[in-house]
Amino acid sequence: MGPGQNGHVAMNNRAVFPLGCVLAPALLLAATVAADDYPEAARQTLELSKQAIALRSVRGEGNETIKVAELFRDALVAGGWSQKDVEIVPFEDTAYLIATWPGSDPSLGPVVISAHLDVVEARPEDWQRDPFTPVVENGYLFGRGASDIKFGASLALSAMIELRRQGFVPRRSIVIAFSGDEETTMATSRVIAQRLKHADIVLNVDSSSGVLSEETGKPIVWRWQGAEKTYVDYQLGVSNPGGHSSEPRPDNSIVQLSRAIAKIGTYHFKPETNQITRGSLTAQSALEPDAELASAVKAFLADPEDEAALAVLRANPSYVGQIGTTCVVTMVNGGHAENALPQRATANVNCRIFPGHSREEIRKELAQVIGDPQVTIVDVTGDDSIEAAASPLREDFLQAAGKAVKAAWGDVPIVPHQSVAASDSMWYRALGVPSYGASPTMIKDSDDFSHGLNERIPLLNIGPGITFYLSLLRDLSSN
Repeated sequence: MGPGQNGHVAMNNRAVFPLGCVLAPALLLAATVAADDYPEAARQTLELSKQAIALRSVRGEGNETIKVAELFRDALVAGGWSQKDVEIVPFEDTAYLIATWPGSDPSLGPVVISAHLDVVEARPEDWQRDPFTPVVENGYLFGRGASDIKFGASLALSAMIELRRQGFVPRRSIVIAFSGDEETTMATSRVIAQRLKHADIVLNVDSSSGVLSEETGKPIVWRWQGAEKTYVDYQLGVSNPGGHSSEPRPDNSIVQLSRAIAKIGTYHFKPETNQITRGSLTAQSALEPDAELASAVKAFLADPEDEAALAVLRANPSYVGQIGTTCVVTMVNGGHAENALPQRATANVNCRIFPGHSREEIRKELAQVIGDPQVTIVDVTGDDSIEAAASPLREDFLQAAGKAVKAAWGDVPIVPHQSVAASDSMWYRALGVPSYGASPTMIKDSDDFSHGLNERIPLLNIGPGITFYLSLLRDLSSN
């Protein structure tokens, strides 16, 4: 997952998580599946990951995203896919990959595995190791894309090849759909979703879904993402005739804009919950070690209008995004000369909209908050984001995911999650296709460097990850 224009972020993996309703009854130490159980798939996972990391698939000059697509295509063809079933589509300076494993019943919608081929920029001079030179050290794979998401994509692909090697024949087709610009414009993400709008279900494996204990290194929780907030940027603007600074006027554009900014800064949108966040917060209240926060979560669930609880939750960065829409001023620009009255002042307001509200609805609410018709409010997000409802709580997915997690990691609590940021899933959900964030990988909070320096992923994920996919894909493609 990546920031780009959509402000994507990886799931919060701190010791207290945005959790949901616990499906597993108790937290037990997992019996990790060894990579030796699937030696060929394990070897291929690591080798593909290293080769993919070595390719600089960053938007702009020298973008090697298409080479990552070719690397994966060659692996699939060697694993039994026909050339005609693996398509690489060049798109501007990038490319996307769609590979189909035809099912026995072509009338059924396919199961889609979603990830992306591109990565966030990384400057070698800032890293301890060259970001595009993969390094295996102390049980970790280092390099740009290790956790976001070249290792994860390689793991899913290698597991599918293993599943085919075992002679499995899916009833539903299984489609690999890897976009080429998820970290920036998400243009290929939109195209892919339109092409696969007949899908039965999408499994988005972008980012880690599980959390490892800092103390023991054992799994604490596994989360599936069922919803996400809508990313929007609004531009506030005030224009005046200006003039000489020695002759001040009441209608100063910077002053007017400042008043509008101050009102937004103190405004709180209506607190709200949905099926996913209620389950998430219920579990979080039981696991939160801070007594004040745990009490506030419980009070909020009992009464979302509880002002004391809201004050505590809104003051905490890990909770404020879970309880409603948020808007914050992120950039300000004004004036044209030190000795002139400002002719124009602008500010960018970044909002993360709770599912169920439109961009226009929030724009109008901000206008009411500001209460000044001279302050214009324009949605400048463009086509890089879209409103999408939450995915339904499908029983077949929940059962299959629970079974797969237990096979891979043992009896680990399984909880839903609503992301405060954006992913490729929103493009599918906007078309009515259920999409779920469901990666088998686990990581400690202290090891989560997605988009940052010295990105890494623990290689202990290989064996459990393969086991997870073998179970999940068998079940979902057989019904």
